[in-house]
Amino acid sequence: MSSVEQVRPDGAVDWDGLRAAARGAVGKAYAPYSDFKVGAAAFADDGRLLTGANVENAAYGVTLCAECSLVSALIMSGGGRLAAFTCVNALGETIMPCGRCRQLLWEHGGAALLVDTPRGIEPMTEVLPQAFGPGDLDHVREATR
Repeated sequence: MSSVEQVRPDGAVDWDGLRAAARGAVGKAYAPYSDFKVGAAAFADDGRLLTGANVENAAYGVTLCAECSLVSALIMSGGGRLAAFTCVNALGETIMPCGRCRQLLWEHGGAALLVDTPRGIEPMTEVLPQAFGPGDLDHVREATR
């Protein structure tokens, strides 16, 4: 585990520590085409600190966002759910995930995931309202059996 603490004594998420981890991840981004480097950091529900950085490709459509590498780290380190998330640009400013990544975050954090946004901390239900998720698939499967 990193020196970043997930939770302070008052029970609050260590957002400053999470943002610092995301800023550290920016330095590992591979963005030779856009030069738009992104770092992401999250705490899993068991306290693990996860980070990710964007990885561009000359075939732009196969570029991986920082959130993709972060979710890969979640799965590769034992799975679980995302509990708190942030992403930053090369200036260290909090930025919003793209639409595809919001869907990815919903899949691995759900409605309870807290997201650091330029407007403040918001639940995923505000970041991706009326989200499509596994429950939608289950509903149709059950109804068509």
